[in-house]
Amino acid sequence: MISILLIVLPIFALTFVGWLARRVGIFSPQSTTELNRFVVYLALPALLFDIVAKAQLADIWQPGFLAVFGLSTFFFFAATVAVSRLTGAPIGNAAIHGLNGAYSNTAFLGFPLLLATLGPGSQALTLIATINTVCVLFAVAIVLIEFGNQSGGRPLTILLRVLQALFRNPLVLAPLLGAAVMASGVGVAAPLDAFLKLLGSAASPCALVCLGMFLAEPRETEAGGTGKTALLVALKLFFYPALTLVLALWVFPLTKPLRDAAVLLAALPTGTGPFMLAEFHRREGALTAKVILVSTVLSVGTITVLLSVLA
Repeated sequence: MISILLIVLPIFALTFVGWLARRVGIFSPQSTTELNRFVVYLALPALLFDIVAKAQLADIWQPGFLAVFGLSTFFFFAATVAVSRLTGAPIGNAAIHGLNGAYSNTAFLGFPLLLATLGPGSQALTLIATINTVCVLFAVAIVLIEFGNQSGGRPLTILLRVLQALFRNPLVLAPLLGAAVMASGVGVAAPLDAFLKLLGSAASPCALVCLGMFLAEPRETEAGGTGKTALLVALKLFFYPALTLVLALWVFPLTKPLRDAAVLLAALPTGTGPFMLAEFHRREGALTAKVILVSTVLSVGTITVLLSVLA
């Protein structure tokens, strides 16, 4: 247990440093936005491009892993949306609830955590999970939100807005460009490789610090949100990884490295993507911030326990 804590705590310590720096006023609210832009538009795309461009097709073509992680992700998303709708939530709000329960923080926490615990071989699996979460799941949520915004609107308009949002997203474009380089077989030139390594290596530490700064931002609280927060956090940290483990053991049996990676990625706290979408559309922003905060804090303990079980 102590050795696992020594691996996990430095990762979450970076998040705490960001939180503390923002709380004591070292960084302004604008700094959080700008550092997030650096990660999203430069550092993380460089890391994703580098991983995909150098990957072998056999590394990223993992149908069993994709089936396990994808099915568990979309099951909890769809189930949460359905329950929210049955309780009277508008379709846009229900989509945000679904993201809160199924959107793992694979981009910010997944890469550093799995690299530290499972080694470099896990990075391609984290990439698969990130594409599944950041691209596919996010796109489905955007479709539902736009559908709610455009009640009685034109499906073609919704589709065009979704496609425009996806293809302007650097976290979508970077792996696509990397895939083109991988398929071409030309490789990455040495100067470009050095550039990508320098820029990509900044992604994880800056993302973790940025996450802490984001969590430290003061938010308006909403009355009656404690029960929803507790339910969504429980879904994210306990039931979602439990279903993933069941699928990996008995439905689509995976080898231990793939199984461990799938369960760890499912057990990650809720990422910041849902909050960005919630704030942009003015839907459940305060609830989403609370889910991110609580799930991130609790995940220090839950992931530590999970790692000790998987070891």
